[in-house]
Amino acid sequence: MRYEELTIEGRNAVMEAFRSGKTIDKLFVQEGLQDGPVLSILREARKHDTIINRVKKERLDQMSETGRHQGVIAQAAAYEYAQVEDILNAAREKGEPPFLFLLDNIEDPHNLGAIIRTANLAGAHGVIIPKRRAAGLTAVVARTSAGALNYTPVAKVNNLSAAIEELKKEGLWFVCADMEGETMYNLDLRGPIGLVIGSEGEGVSRLVKEKCDFIASIPMKGDIDSLNASVAAGILGYEIVRQRLQVGK
Repeated sequence: MRYEELTIEGRNAVMEAFRSGKTIDKLFVQEGLQDGPVLSILREARKHDTIINRVKKERLDQMSETGRHQGVIAQAAAYEYAQVEDILNAAREKGEPPFLFLLDNIEDPHNLGAIIRTANLAGAHGVIIPKRRAAGLTAVVARTSAGALNYTPVAKVNNLSAAIEELKKEGLWFVCADMEGETMYNLDLRGPIGLVIGSEGEGVSRLVKEKCDFIASIPMKGDIDSLNASVAAGILGYEIVRQRLQVGK
């Protein structure tokens, strides 16, 4: 199995990690903080036999990757990536056609976290990222996902194109976002589907785009030429949600 260290920063993110059952080995709390939210976190830590370290603010500042630790940093021993099969099983258990987000060239951890958050709220069963040229599941990603990382599985694959080929055998078809594509409102986006999103700079790579069944464009009327990747993921993701809600009506 593949693991990556995960540091969790901020009061809400740390509390959500405890409540979701994530194993936290160490909790670092700023000396002198005794307010309600911090006391609640300390209670959770003691309940789970987590090692508690009271440290000076300067120590937390040095440890922090986000600069917004709010006096609390938790360290998970490891973060386990899901397998693609875990994501498909989640869809089967819910009796729903699979709905996946696949991210190509998303190297900004803020974008990755925001997309995981959107995927969770849109009811997607999971997110797939490539090993290379992708942000990992860092503290910034966890914080930006606003807790969604604890509920939405993220799988890391060696090759996104190969993963798409394998998923096609499971009955999925794929749509990627690209300015040159067909307007998204003209496409049938129901059924088992994978939504492929690339970075706003480079977009979806040629090899991955060639594997997609449809290329969807988002209508844009402004004066600049592209949307932020996480915004594009939200717009296309919720067009898929809208169409899925129409099934059976």
